[in-house]
Formats: sequence, C-alpha cells, structure tokens
Amino acid sequence: MRTKNIFTVCLLLLGVVLNSNSQDLLEILDNEQKSEIGYVPATFKMTRIAFGHSTETRSKGVLEVFAANRFWNTPEPRSQSFAADKLSTRIALEYGISDRLSMGIGGTTFDGLFDGYLKYSLFNQQGGDDPFPFNITLFQGGSYNSSGIPNPAINDDFNDRLSFTSQILISRRVSSNFSVQVAPTYVHKSLGLTTEDPNNFFAMGFGARYKLGLHVAVVSEYYATFNPIESFNTYGPFALGVNWELSDVQLQFMLTNAVNMVEDTFITQTRNNFNFKNPNLNFGFNATYVIHFNNALRNTKKRTDSK
Repeated sequence: MRTKNIFTVCLLLLGVVLNSNSQDLLEILDNEQKSEIGYVPATFKMTRIAFGHSTETRSKGVLEVFAANRFWNTPEPRSQSFAADKLSTRIALEYGISDRLSMGIGGTTFDGLFDGYLKYSLFNQQGGDDPFPFNITLFQGGSYNSSGIPNPAINDDFNDRLSFTSQILISRRVSSNFSVQVAPTYVHKSLGLTTEDPNNFFAMGFGARYKLGLHVAVVSEYYATFNPIESFNTYGPFALGVNWELSDVQLQFMLTNAVNMVEDTFITQTRNNFNFKNPNLNFGFNATYVIHFNNALRNTKKRTDSK
C-alpha cells in the first residue's frame, strides 16, 4: 500500500513537471512564431518589368540565359526581307552569386554595346512584428560602345566609350495582384554625343505590374529624364506589355518606343515618341531560360552517391 502511494505521488509530480514544461515550450514556440519575419512574395516575379530592371534578384546558383529583340519599320525603303525593316538583338548571361547579389553581361547588335551590371537586394518588403513597406535594390551598370565615338572631332579613347548607370530600385507589392516601382537614376557618359550635350543625366523610372492570372501579368514602364540631350529631340521610353511565366521559361511581349536595350542608352537616347507612326512603335520580345545549378549539382551528387 505504501509503495502504491509513493508511486501515485511520483506520477502526480511527473505530471506537474511535464505540464509546466509543456506550457513553457508552448510559450517559447508562440513567441518565436510571433517574432517571425513575414516576407512578402516576389513583387514582379521577373528580373525586368519590361525593358528596365525590377527589384527582383536571382537566387544563388541560378543562371539566366536572356535574349531580347526589338523589331520596327522605317519610312525609308525596307532594309530586311522579313516582317520588320530593322532588328536589334541582345544576348546576355545573368547569374545569382548569392540570394541577394546578381551579376550579368551581354551584348547588343544594333548599337554595338557590350554591358555588364551588379544588382544587390538591400531590403525586402515584409510584414510580421517588424514590418518594412518596400523592396530596395541597388543597381550598378556599365557599357562599352564598340561602334565608335559619335563625335569625330574628338580623339578616340577607350575611356570615352564607357558609360555608367546607377539606380535605386524601390518597389512595393500593394496587393496580391498589383505592384509598383520607382527608380531614381543617374547616368554618366564619359563623352557626350556632341560638345553641347551633358555628360551626366538624372532620370526617374516608373513601373507597374497587374496580375491577370496564375502565370500572366500586364506590365508598363516609363522613364523621364530631367536634363535631356540637347543636340537632338528625345522622348521618355515607354512600354506596355504582357509577361508570361512557363516554369523555367519566362516570356515578355511589349510595345515600346525604345530601340536600345541598355540603361544608359534607352533612358537618354530614345529618339521617337510612342505612337503608331513608323518608326515610333516597336515590338519587343524578351525570353529568359532559367537554369538551377544548385539543383543540378544536388541531383548529380545523389546519382553519384547511389552508385
């Protein structure tokens, strides 16, 4: 009988201890859940809105094979036998060094530009106990003009062919379907197109995305330059298009007045207004194929380990 009483007391004590520990554990888990950072899902899905960069960066180990084309007609006699008089193509490789840092290199046929960029995600929009209302990404790009110096009165020099673009990309996912972005921009051209043109330009970019379905969204983008080139008329580049996501293939279709595809040129040197007169309206087509190197290496390791 005494042994039974002792056993009963021990069970009661054990129950009290377990109950106390379970309450402490539940409190810890509850506090951890309350303090979790609620990151907002991707704002634009793609690394570009239309012709300009979005705040999105690629994850570590992800490679993008990027191809962009622009087609347009001219008032002059046709120069190509295909559907358009003029064609420009840009081919690029873009890679996620880390989950926040991306880099890319590319080349364009129409203006002979070779370009590269670094893009760093500084802050992400988040909810939770410590909310932050915006995504902020830093962009630094540079280009080399291989087609020659536009001003023949100036000696040709390597440095004179260089241009640089610095941007602060700020976006917000307003709702599950609607996202917006602004992009304060600074462009430096080592050599102006003429001696009258400035070397430094300040511009502001605006972009928006509206999701129509699971994989389809309407996008629009516009840049306004505050101190434009003076030697010829320029207009703000504008685009209206559709983005379509197909697993590892991403397609972008757009109507735009921008022929050039590198930041320092389409922001400062768009010569045509956006209307239906030739050569003002161009058809743009971007295609991106995404390769996940981390997954490929992981699958290779699994196959090797299984042998």
